[in-house]
Amino acid sequence: MAITTNAICNSFKQELLQAKHNFDTSPTGGKFKLALYEDTATLGKSTTSYTTGAEASSPAGYTAGGGALVNSGTSLSVNTAITNYANLSFAGVTLTAKGALIYNTSNADSAVCVLDFGGNKTATAGTFTVQFPAFTSTAAILRIS
Repeated sequence: MAITTNAICNSFKQELLQAKHNFDTSPTGGKFKLALYEDTATLGKSTTSYTTGAEASSPAGYTAGGGALVNSGTSLSVNTAITNYANLSFAGVTLTAKGALIYNTSNADSAVCVLDFGGNKTATAGTFTVQFPAFTSTAAILRIS
């Protein structure tokens, strides 16, 4: 199995009810990262934590574990609770990625969601940017309605 769809991880859904994730932007909020993966990665709704299996690599600009995400905070918009992140760029990289995993380093590297880029995306001695959607009730990367 490969990365085949965007998915909120099932373990994350349960961990929300156990108060294991904090999306507050204060210093006590959770710390989240995004790791990039090649098309051979096995990621989906059953993913429970960060893994190095089929993680993308680059001679420079990207290290295992990916990059830290900057949380946009939380909001309640049109009866939908939302959170989002600022775009994340990796400069000076040569890599190919088909998807990514957002995970919580404050909670034993627990998986949050899988992102499928819809095909391989490549940067050659350049900048690879993961662009997040608008911070709205219909577009934010994480929405609970």
